[in-house]
Amino acid sequence: MKFIIRTLAAAVALWVAIQFLDGIQITTAKYTPQYWGTLLIVALIFGLINAIVKPIVKTLGCAIIVLTLGVFLLVINAAMLLLTSWIAGQLDIPFHVDDFYPSAFWGAIIISVVSWILGLILPDGD
Repeated sequence: MKFIIRTLAAAVALWVAIQFLDGIQITTAKYTPQYWGTLLIVALIFGLINAIVKPIVKTLGCAIIVLTLGVFLLVINAAMLLLTSWIAGQLDIPFHVDDFYPSAFWGAIIISVVSWILGLILPDGD
């Protein structure tokens, strides 16, 4: 149940980023079942990347993160969003992030803020 709630929260965060930024898009007809299915699949991919790749990158970049007082985490989050876009492209999923700045960078900030707010609202079972 916790996994489903987190995936839905990630989908909502991605949807908010798509609404605010032109550079992040799902290229299917808006608000159709295919659109929402694509959003859920992208949320799953994004969650897997954040669970597997992000801890490795954070460990390797630990010194830079400390040196920049955590600001480098924004760059890592943007890179994870770009990686999600690339993987979606390889799997022929109609999701695309145009470039690093402003799309991925601001998208990562929006997704982080929305996920944080949803984390405060939704129960996590702890």
